[in-house]
Amino acid sequence: MVKKDDATIVQDKDKEANTGFDVTEFFKETKGELEKVVWPTRQQWVSESIVVILMVILSAMTVYFVDQLFSWTAKQVF
Repeated sequence: MVKKDDATIVQDKDKEANTGFDVTEFFKETKGELEKVVWPTRQQWVSESIVVILMVILSAMTVYFVDQLFSWTAKQVF
């Protein structure tokens, strides 16, 4: 692995600091990155969405029942 010396690193940071934000370059790079993304198929999207919704419902029900249990227990004790 080749290491840069400290002076080179400082120079690289100075170059980055002096360059302004270029909107067109940003969108070109963003488009390039989005082309690399592997998008799910419609079937994958639907099935995974259903799984997420079911897990949210299950989690909410668990929290609700635990809350009810603690409420009942607190009423019995106090």
